[in-house]
Amino acid sequence: MGGLNLNEVGFLLVTGASRGIGQTMAVECAKVMKPGSLILLLARSAAGLESTKGEILRANDRVTIVTASVDLSEPSKEALEGIVTKALANSSKESFQYALMIHNVGTLGDVGKWAVDMDNQAIWREHFAMNVFSVAILNAVFMATFPETKKFIVNVTSKAAIEPFPSMSLYCSSRAAREMYFRCLAAENPTICVLNYSPGPVDTDMAADIRTNSIDPELKTTMTGLFTSGNLVTREQTTKKFIQVLQEGAFASGAHVDYYD
Repeated sequence: MGGLNLNEVGFLLVTGASRGIGQTMAVECAKVMKPGSLILLLARSAAGLESTKGEILRANDRVTIVTASVDLSEPSKEALEGIVTKALANSSKESFQYALMIHNVGTLGDVGKWAVDMDNQAIWREHFAMNVFSVAILNAVFMATFPETKKFIVNVTSKAAIEPFPSMSLYCSSRAAREMYFRCLAAENPTICVLNYSPGPVDTDMAADIRTNSIDPELKTTMTGLFTSGNLVTREQTTKKFIQVLQEGAFASGAHVDYYD
């Protein structure tokens, strides 16, 4: 279906939008959206969402921004439908030339244990509820909300979805499941554009958690080396690449595209 022209009247929904990659993606996408566009930002932190909203409005005060503080560790279809419906209360869905969903929400999980020691079912359930179940449910709501609109769906994924990393069994497992869900979605819906974007080793709280708390000495050394040498990718760098990939559209729907590709 080709690439996305952000410089139109569109609807943008970003999860995990209060900080990190999600915040930067929301701001950079919003900069070029035309008047009449609507941006819905979701995250736990209300203060963080207000910060993102302020950044967007300083760059583009012609768009409408709605924020919703929500805990996605206990996903409810009804609650998510209510948030989206409320956000659209003063807008006409038919006015949007595209609808873009960026699934950025994600948690690392416990990196202080080996896979064989991950024996607590509650921890597995909580992690998958946040990182997989809520994503699938929100995506279903998004699809149902815009049956006729040109749709672009982005899953912010990771190299960990396709490659094992010792001490990261929770994260690798959930990322692999999540990416396969979006590959299935793409196979089932040839008229929509699905991108699994892997942002590279970005300088975020998650990267700091790995180099501080991972039980695997080799992984800690690698991540620490990237940090001390200044070779971690910045949020701005990966967002620039992400927007370029999305606009050019030179990928098969459902494909895994890495920052370094």
